[in-house]
Amino acid sequence: MPSKYIVRVMLIIVVMIVSDDKLKSAAIPQDSEGRQYHLEVKKGDVARYVLLPGDPERVDLISSLWDERRLVAHHREFRTYTGRYKGVPITTTSTGIGSPSAVIALEELIRVGSDTFIRVGTMGAIRSDIPPGTLVIGVGAVRLEGTSKQYVMPEYPAVAHYEIVMALIEAAEILNVDYRAGLVASTDSFYLGQGRPGFNGYFTSQSANIIPELANAGVLGFEMEASALLTVSSIYGARAGCVCAVIANRITDEFIPGKGVIEAAKVANEAVRVLAEWDELKRRAGKKLFYPGLLKNRRT
Repeated sequence: MPSKYIVRVMLIIVVMIVSDDKLKSAAIPQDSEGRQYHLEVKKGDVARYVLLPGDPERVDLISSLWDERRLVAHHREFRTYTGRYKGVPITTTSTGIGSPSAVIALEELIRVGSDTFIRVGTMGAIRSDIPPGTLVIGVGAVRLEGTSKQYVMPEYPAVAHYEIVMALIEAAEILNVDYRAGLVASTDSFYLGQGRPGFNGYFTSQSANIIPELANAGVLGFEMEASALLTVSSIYGARAGCVCAVIANRITDEFIPGKGVIEAAKVANEAVRVLAEWDELKRRAGKKLFYPGLLKNRRT
C-alpha cells in the first residue's frame, strides 16, 4: 500500500478514536472536560450574566460595545463571546431562530455556570401605538411555542424575573430610549403562527384571528423565543428576561429591519451592569432578593 494511503488511514483512525473519546454519554452529551456538545463551551468560558440574541451577527454587535472581548466558540448557530462591560464579566451567545435551539443554549449555559439571561431580540408589534424602533421589555410571554410544553404543563406561567425587568427599565431610562413593558407572544411559526399567509396564500381561521385576539388581551407583539427561555429558567431557578426591538408593526404594516437593534443591545448591556451592582448590594446585605431599600447602601 502506498505510504500516502497508510497515512490517510492512520489519520482516519486517530480522528475516530478522538471523536469516540470526546462524548462520554448519549444522555449527557459533554466531553471529559465538561465541554458542551452544541455550544462547545465549558466551565470558565462564560460569565454568570449572558445576553442571548438569535442572530449570530448580533453577538458581534453586542460584544463590540464592551471594554474587552474574546471569541470562545462558534458551532452551528451558536456563537459565544466572553468579556467585560464596564468592568462586569459578561457573555453573549446566539441562539438561532426559535425556542428549540434557544433552550439548547440555555440548558448548556446553565450547566457550565451561567444563571442570569437576557434575550436581546426583535419583534413585530400588534398595536398601532408601538412604532418600529421602540423597545419592548417583556414582563411575561404567551406560550404559543412547543418547546416549553415538553418541560412543564401549559398552565405554568412564562414570567420574567422581576430583577431583570427592573434592571432593563432602569437601563432604558438611563439611556433615554423609547420603551414599553408588557406581555409578548412567542410562536414557533414566523408565518401562519403570527398571522401571515403561507405559500400560495395558505391561511387558517386561527391565523386570521390570532392578531386581534392577542391585541384585545393586551399582548404587545410577536417574537419566537422568550416564553421558552422564561419558563425553563424559572424551572431551574435561574433569572431570565427579554428586551426586543420592534422592527415591524402588523397594524400599520411597517417593516424596518434593524430599527432599534443597537438600542436594544445597549440597554441589555447596561442592564447587566445594573444587575451586577444590585447583586453586590444583596451580597453585602446578606439578602437573596433585591428591593429598593438596598440602594441606601450603595457606595458613593
